[in-house]
Amino acid sequence: MTSRSVAQYVVTLVILGLLTSCSSNKTKDGPPYGESASIPRLPDDAVPRPEPKSRYGNGPVYEVFGEHYTVMDSAYGYRERGVASWYGKKFHGNLTSMGDTYDMYGMTAAHKSLPLPTYVRVRNLRNNKTVVVRVNDRGPFVHNRIIDLSYSAAVKLDMIGTGTSLVEVEAITFGGPKDDQPTRKVTPPPEVTPPPVEAPTPAVSEPTQVFAQIGAFGSRENADRRIALLRSGGIGAGFVLEDTSAEQTLYRVRMGPIRGVEQYDLLVEELDKLGITDPILVTE
Repeated sequence: MTSRSVAQYVVTLVILGLLTSCSSNKTKDGPPYGESASIPRLPDDAVPRPEPKSRYGNGPVYEVFGEHYTVMDSAYGYRERGVASWYGKKFHGNLTSMGDTYDMYGMTAAHKSLPLPTYVRVRNLRNNKTVVVRVNDRGPFVHNRIIDLSYSAAVKLDMIGTGTSLVEVEAITFGGPKDDQPTRKVTPPPEVTPPPVEAPTPAVSEPTQVFAQIGAFGSRENADRRIALLRSGGIGAGFVLEDTSAEQTLYRVRMGPIRGVEQYDLLVEELDKLGITDPILVTE
């Protein structure tokens, strides 16, 4: 293959990968064999292991749909709460941003800025079910979404029916912030291998309540100002929680409980209008 052919192949590979989980055409995505399809035997979670950064999909800056995204230097310390979605048969067999073939039955995910590959633990905030997946793709390029899960991962989190869920995503790393490679004294986290099940089982415990925190202040006066700002924008359900657990009392402004993703999306949209762009999901 000539150098020109190689260059054209690499460009094509990256473009195809970027569009794997973010395509905007109207072909309907979904489960493999219909809306109620299930997997006979769910796969085990991905097994975290040290891997070199991929030659493809790691930016450091890339553009999709006119938006620029910056890839993180390291996944060390990454932890975020937000909305997860999933992608299935529409993209099954396509190339990911890393050049892998997307397998909707595997335990993988797409993320906009984590280095490729990265292993993450994803927890459904509503039922506390967790999965470990390998991030090997870019996306989801949709507002207010932080991760796009494979079909199997979504089944294990019991979020197929709703299509989205409020989740916590935490990176599993093996070194310091500058180097995610392990030293001889570091042992990778143990493999998470839940027993195979035919279908998602209901959580044993009561559903966790999820709240949106709209700020934390050192004075009650500032917290009250935030409440007044919310009310001025027609958002009147905020309350102040006095947190005395730390050395300095904090006044946390919260809203909720959040019943689901649709309510959270609407709240984020209203907060954006007020210039509040950093709500944090908390659980009780």
